Amino acid sequence: MPLTISSKDGLVDQISFFNKTVASKDISNYYLIKNGEFAYNKSYSVGYDFGSVKRLERYPMGALSTLYICFTLTKHNSDYIKTYFDSLKWYKEIYKISAEGARNHGLLNVPTDEFFDTYHYITDNPDEQQKIAAFMNLIDKRIQKQQKLLENIKKYKRGLSNKLFEDYANNWTIANFADVFKILQNNTFSRVELTCEETEILNIHYGDVLIKYGDILDLSKVCDIPFIKNNIDLKRYTETSYLKNGDVVIADTAEDYTVGKTIEIFSATGKRVLSGLHTIPCRPLISFEAKYLGYYLNSYNFRKQILPLIQGTKVSSISKSKLKKVKVKYPEQKEQKRIVSILSLIDEKIYIAEHQLTSLKICKDGLLQQMFI
Repeated sequence: MPLTISSKDGLVDQISFFNKTVASKDISNYYLIKNGEFAYNKSYSVGYDFGSVKRLERYPMGALSTLYICFTLTKHNSDYIKTYFDSLKWYKEIYKISAEGARNHGLLNVPTDEFFDTYHYITDNPDEQQKIAAFMNLIDKRIQKQQKLLENIKKYKRGLSNKLFEDYANNWTIANFADVFKILQNNTFSRVELTCEETEILNIHYGDVLIKYGDILDLSKVCDIPFIKNNIDLKRYTETSYLKNGDVVIADTAEDYTVGKTIEIFSATGKRVLSGLHTIPCRPLISFEAKYLGYYLNSYNFRKQILPLIQGTKVSSISKSKLKKVKVKYPEQKEQKRIVSILSLIDEKIYIAEHQLTSLKICKDGLLQQMFI
């Protein structure tokens, strides 16, 4: 089984990670790594500036490219060593042998012989190793339970959303998108976005940005988004160029076929917002309950109409003319309010579960930094 190393997920088979096998057809000269053995991935990524060392845990064995450095333990507690490499305290040794090496296609220049000559500061006391490993294993199990809880809440929300917008929508009003929304004109920028620390103007832009940062965007939190800073000549834009509270922005392009994922601008922050490249800004022609559109336009009921209309091979997209003909379902405002109330409660549970998960990970990272020199 050809494997790859993910800094987040560890050693995983290539089909699960890439949805395909990227290994050579002939893997006879690959490394054979067995369960419990370790491998070093010299590829750097966000948060892992000098790569990652992971232990094979999911499978009895697998094949790894010779781009990786594989090794097994001759002594020491395996769980303890796994914890040590999770701490990233070993980076200072890798830095010494790779600082002057050229980076090539995301790979660090780390010679194998020099990697095995690095020094590592760990305890030789087997009882201490066992206690540290057992304690960190408990934290890992708690994190895994929290992740499972979060996944289950999100799964429950998806199922309930399908029920609300599909099974219970028999008597709802059905209209063409063009009869419910006025499609506004885009402001075309190449790579321009502003942060709210710099100006009162915000620019929402790029389909993948909209998809990445959630179903509904609260503009009061937009400062958390790492927008690209640049200058915009604001004299070019009139009041009609700005989006208003209650408008929606649909991503018209995406790489993962989630075209049509929509963000509702529902937070009255006082900021003015410009729509940019790869978005379809829309203004409701009728009154909707706050947040309702954000839930409905992200529901499977709406998106299943969008997916057959996408075009393109490398980058999928939907045209405004096709979007206008998509059907929109909506109930009376009293029912909209009830739906928003139900889904908002689940969102609160998701927020709490995510916050707890983040806190647990921060706690683990803090302990790892204190356990090793």
